[in-house]
Amino acid sequence: MSQLIAVIDDEADLLELVSLHLTRAGFQVVKFLDPVPFFASLRKRIPDLIILDLMLPGADGFEVCKSLKQRAETRAVPIIMLTAKSDETDRVLGLELGADDYVTKPFSPKELIARVKAVLRRSGEPRGSQKIAVGRLLVLDRDRHEILVEGRRVDLSSTEFNILFLLASGRGRVFTREQILDHVWGNEKIVLDRTIDVHIKNLRERLGPAAGLIKNIRGVGYKLEE
Repeated sequence: MSQLIAVIDDEADLLELVSLHLTRAGFQVVKFLDPVPFFASLRKRIPDLIILDLMLPGADGFEVCKSLKQRAETRAVPIIMLTAKSDETDRVLGLELGADDYVTKPFSPKELIARVKAVLRRSGEPRGSQKIAVGRLLVLDRDRHEILVEGRRVDLSSTEFNILFLLASGRGRVFTREQILDHVWGNEKIVLDRTIDVHIKNLRERLGPAAGLIKNIRGVGYKLEE
C-alpha cells in the first residue's frame, strides 16, 4: 500500500495542485479544507505524513499541530507546515510545536515533493537493532524508535530522535550545528542553523531529568555526556 499523505489547506486551488503532484509522485492523498473532518478521519486511518497550512479558517494551524503532537496515535506522524508567513519567528514556533519541516508560500511543487520524500525517508528508513544506554537515566532503541528516561517512554518526533541518537552514538564528542544538519537533512538541507537550537530545546523539555545530558558548547555546537 502506498503511503498516505493528508493535506489540510483552505485554498481549494492550492489543495488540488498539491494533491495532483503528490498523486503523480505515487502517494495516496486525502484532502481537507479545514481540520474538523481531518480529525474525524483519523478514526479510520492515520496518515504517514501531514501537510498543514498554518492559516486556517476557524482554527490556528499552530493549535492543530500542537493537538496532533499531544495525541499518542499521531505524535510520531511527520508534519510539514505550509505557511505564507516568512517571518523566522513563525517558522521557529512551528518547529517548537513538533513540526519536522516547513515550506513557505509561494513554493515549487517539485520542492514540496522533495521535502515530503526526505521527511518520510528520515522517519521510516530501515534500521538495524541498536541500543544505547547513557548511564541509568537514558536508553535509546533505534529499532523500536523508542526513548526511555528512568524507564519511562518519551515520545519524540523523527527529527528529534535522529538528533538525539547522533549525539548519543558519539557520546562526549562535540557536534557542530552544520554536522547535525548534514546528518539529519543531508542533501535536502534547506533549513537554518537556528532549527537545530529549536529541536535541542524541544529535546531537553521532553527528556525531563535527562535534559542535562545534552551540553551546549558555546560557539561550537552540542554534545551528550553523563
